Amino acid sequence: METRGRSFSKSRILILGFFLFFLVFTSLQFLGPIMIPKGTVLDLTGLVGVKNNEAIINELSEPWSSVYNCGDSLCHQITTRSFFINENQMPFCARCTAIWLGITIGLGLTLFYRIKLDDRFIFVIIFGIVPIGIDGLGQLFGFWESNNIIRVLTGLPIGIICGIAIGIIIDELGEIIISRKTKSN
Repeated sequence: METRGRSFSKSRILILGFFLFFLVFTSLQFLGPIMIPKGTVLDLTGLVGVKNNEAIINELSEPWSSVYNCGDSLCHQITTRSFFINENQMPFCARCTAIWLGITIGLGLTLFYRIKLDDRFIFVIIFGIVPIGIDGLGQLFGFWESNNIIRVLTGLPIGIICGIAIGIIIDELGEIIISRKTKSN
C-alpha cells in the first residue's frame, strides 16, 4: 500500500465521486430512522428483490422513502436482524448496513492509498469472505443464529474489501486510459 501523491487524476476524482455517493447513501440510512416520526417503521420483514413494504414506505417523505425503497428491494429486512433508531427499523438489516458502511470506508481508503493487486491482497479478500461465508452457511444449515453484532463484524470486512475493489478497478481503468492516450500521442 502506498500513499497517493498530491495530484488529482481523473480516476481519483471518480473514486471521490463514488466515495461521496456511498457516504451520502450510508448516512441517509442512519438519518432516515431519526428524521421520520418515532415508531413509524416497526416491521419491514420481507424477501430480497420483492417490494414487500410499499404501503409503509410510500407514506414516508423524500429522501427517506427512496432509501427505504432501496432496502425493500435489496435486503430481506428481517426485523430481528435489524437495528432500530428512534424506535424505527433501519432501511437495511445489520449485515447489509455494515456492508454499505464498509464500502464507504474502503473507497475512502483508496482515496489516500494506492493498493496493489498482489498475493497479500488476495489474502485480504479471503480474510474478508471467510467470516461472512462461515456465518451465513452456519445460519443457513441451522447450526446457529447470529446476533446483530456478529452480522456487523462479518459484513464490515467484506464491505471494506468491496469498496477497495471498486477503487482499484476505477484506478486501473484510469491507468489504462492514460496509457492508451500516451501511446496514441
